[in-house]
Amino acid sequence: MNILVCLKQTFDTEERITIEDGQISDDGVEFVINPYDEYAVEEAIRLRDEHGGEVTVITVGPDRAEQALRTAMAMGADKGIIVDDEDLEDADEYSIAKVLAAVIDDLEYDIILGGYMAVDDGSAQVGPRLAELLEIPHISTITKLTVDGDKVEVEKDVEGDTETIESKLPILVTAQQGLNEPRYPSLPGIMKAKKKPLEQLDIDDLDLDEDELEGKTKVLETFLPPEKEAGKILEGELEDQVKELVGLLRNEAKVI
Repeated sequence: MNILVCLKQTFDTEERITIEDGQISDDGVEFVINPYDEYAVEEAIRLRDEHGGEVTVITVGPDRAEQALRTAMAMGADKGIIVDDEDLEDADEYSIAKVLAAVIDDLEYDIILGGYMAVDDGSAQVGPRLAELLEIPHISTITKLTVDGDKVEVEKDVEGDTETIESKLPILVTAQQGLNEPRYPSLPGIMKAKKKPLEQLDIDDLDLDEDELEGKTKVLETFLPPEKEAGKILEGELEDQVKELVGLLRNEAKVI
């Protein structure tokens, strides 16, 4: 079974976000595999161990994103592909999906996995867009995956309940928390990962028109949420408190 995993390198979720000149600063920041993508990597390795084959991890990003691939390979993935995003100006989810589709068009695959969203932008668009470009089925936010021959059965959370869906290979699925418990890379795994094949590509290596990769969305402004102010304690008779509360909600909070 040929298994592909699309992953992204993101800020460590413990990092403090700072804004400089209207941009998020990454000075001294630690980067990690997007947490939801870790579930995809773990599930891919389990599928490979059960059905045979190999796991290829793919990312689009700067040179530092190679570390995310090496971590995935230390977990057990067999090889990696990184596409340098230096020539991708104003890239968004549309752009990334186009690049991934161009890479995957040249690969053999039975199933593609990814996290259902990246924690830095939270758009949850790349997976569905990629499946549409590849013209294969897509199921999002899965919490259980079973593959039997060319038959796929998944479970996903739906408004507090569980939905079971059946489909066939090839397919793209995106992972939600609860699918599995990702393993930590072992020391032998880290050493082996250094010798596993990693293919490095540029946009020029793909059959793509760079003009067609321009993002469909633009970030107009980036800012931190306002600092929380101290709460107010209302005093007096209950009727007076209600009147004061209504006035505050109308005149200060402006929510009614």
